[in-house]
Amino acid sequence: MAEAGLGLRPAHQSPEPRSTALSIEDEAVIVAFRRRTLLPLDDCLYALQPTLPHLTRSSLHRCLQRHGISRLPDTEGDKPNRSRFKRYPIGYLHIGMAVSHTIHTVLTDNGKHFTEPTGDGWTP
Repeated sequence: MAEAGLGLRPAHQSPEPRSTALSIEDEAVIVAFRRRTLLPLDDCLYALQPTLPHLTRSSLHRCLQRHGISRLPDTEGDKPNRSRFKRYPIGYLHIGMAVSHTIHTVLTDNGKHFTEPTGDGWTP
């Protein structure tokens, strides 16, 4: 428990923690940049590092979380529509083929290919 004369408060009553790596001005630049560009975290980091060389990915992420803008808003057409698979009875095996291929030559381990039974290279 905190001493009344020392001006100390319990941990749950202390003010919100501030960044030790970022100044208030740095955070203002970061927040304004993110709100203006809506770039993902890594893109913001690479764009801001020339201006703020001490900026790290984790300090950027913590700053965006403190200001409630760590997640980008959902946009229309961002994700494809999801649909359920077609229902089949138990035991039914569905094999889907996207592209069909024709086999022209089959090579054996010695490099000779199979031909028609009347050809020279036929091996039963």
